[in-house]
Amino acid sequence: MGTGKKSNSFLVQGSILAAASIIVRLIGLLYRIPLTNIIGDEGIGYYSNAFAIYNIALILSSYSLPLAVSKLVAARAVKKQYRNSYRIFLCALCFAIIVGTAASLFIYFGADFLAAAVYKSPRSAIPLRILAPTIFVFAVMGVLRGYFQGKNTMLPTSVSQILEQIVNAVVSIIAAYFLMNYHSASPDIAAFGAAGGTLGTFVGACTALIFLAFIFALYKPIIDRQLRRDTGGLRESNPVILKALLVTIIPVILSQTVYQISGVLDGALFGHILAGKGLDEEARNALWGIYSNKYNLLINVPVSIASAMGVAIIPSLVASKYSKTNYEVKNKVHMAVKFNMIIAIPAAVGMGVLASPILKLLFGDARELPANLLRLGSVAIVLFALSTITNAVLQGINKMSLPVTHSAISLVIHVALLYILLKFFNLSAYGLVIGNVTFSLVVCILNWISVGKILNYKQEVKKTFLIPTACAAIMGVLAYFTYYGLYSVIKMNSVSTLAAVIVAVGAYFCLLLLFKGVTGEELYEMPLGRTLARIAGKLHLI
Repeated sequence: MGTGKKSNSFLVQGSILAAASIIVRLIGLLYRIPLTNIIGDEGIGYYSNAFAIYNIALILSSYSLPLAVSKLVAARAVKKQYRNSYRIFLCALCFAIIVGTAASLFIYFGADFLAAAVYKSPRSAIPLRILAPTIFVFAVMGVLRGYFQGKNTMLPTSVSQILEQIVNAVVSIIAAYFLMNYHSASPDIAAFGAAGGTLGTFVGACTALIFLAFIFALYKPIIDRQLRRDTGGLRESNPVILKALLVTIIPVILSQTVYQISGVLDGALFGHILAGKGLDEEARNALWGIYSNKYNLLINVPVSIASAMGVAIIPSLVASKYSKTNYEVKNKVHMAVKFNMIIAIPAAVGMGVLASPILKLLFGDARELPANLLRLGSVAIVLFALSTITNAVLQGINKMSLPVTHSAISLVIHVALLYILLKFFNLSAYGLVIGNVTFSLVVCILNWISVGKILNYKQEVKKTFLIPTACAAIMGVLAYFTYYGLYSVIKMNSVSTLAAVIVAVGAYFCLLLLFKGVTGEELYEMPLGRTLARIAGKLHLI
């Protein structure tokens, strides 16, 4: 299924964002290692509790703003309605300031109540209160990111994310260390350490906002020239723009809130049920810290590629829909899904096969529990990648309510299943992973059915799913024997793991081309396609 460079430029833009997301996730992994060593699994439990509540407030106030602004700006950019596009930006900015301020104040003053009521973990209020003002910063930043994305450039968002994470990493480690030392005699020492981690999030967000404001100031003369050129067309009033924003924002808020509520409910059920079985707060939070800080953190690294591609495809689909080029819409869906699967499937296999070596390398954790959680839940990488990209497709073709409905149905099934697993089967953290996989599976199935019906679309199966799976299976065997063969000789986990990863990546690339999972034409359309095609040509793979 081929098309020109222009129609699939979202792959390039999405890959810029995906590359930034991978860098951000890797920095996140790297700084979590010293952070975990400083504040321990208990402190990470408080940190995760605070973030779960914070994330819901973030979604309600600002998470939907980049998507909504980019979608609305892109729709008007196609028609060259520059004044309406800029009015959307200004209206969204006012909305962000008002809602962001309200959400920040609510979380700050309600931190004690929320931490105790939701998690039975009063100490989680300490890092939560530090996070509160970050909500306002993210609300304003979300509008700026959305505006640039709507203009079809992901570079400002990408650079701001990397800057944000670098500052976050440095400040989190330093602040956690000093707060732990300062409160070394306090029974709340781990919670104060977690507060140091959340302080890094706030300072990082402020840095990113300053950078985006600077870029916007540089871009403002171009905006002014566009405004002067826009002499015709219907002028949208502020009430009309606000209504358009709300119509776009509310379904996204509901959909993402359902997803985040899933995480909060997981923590609440886990805390309350295990507390009822006699497990104390420190032990519960240590288990929750392993699940959230190790399992969730690792599977979200490859899933971030799907998230980035989703962000990039939405304005691109909006433009295609307004141009009434249905073939182009289907082609973009095809390429986005295929691109994600050829990355997500081997990532899931690799994460499952090398679970223990990866955990040893990153966290120095040789325990069986974290490794088993990662092995059991690695399939969630594929399911979350698919559900994420299909969510974006439905939002891009203006079926905003469907992801909400699908997430809500999945949540009901997920909560019922998790309650049974924790209450009656004593599965502890394993129940959380099974619930996590189930949630993404249900959303994935429902989204896929809807995309097929609405677009009269059927994804090609052999090259999108079957060949990548077969190649990943062979890759997994090679990675397994490379690691354990080398480790038995040199007894160095880091060298053996890195060697296994290099072998896995090289083998998968060669196998994918040998089995014709990717054609030469498709390879050229992908990011770094010319370079990859040149390498493949020298190896006689295409």
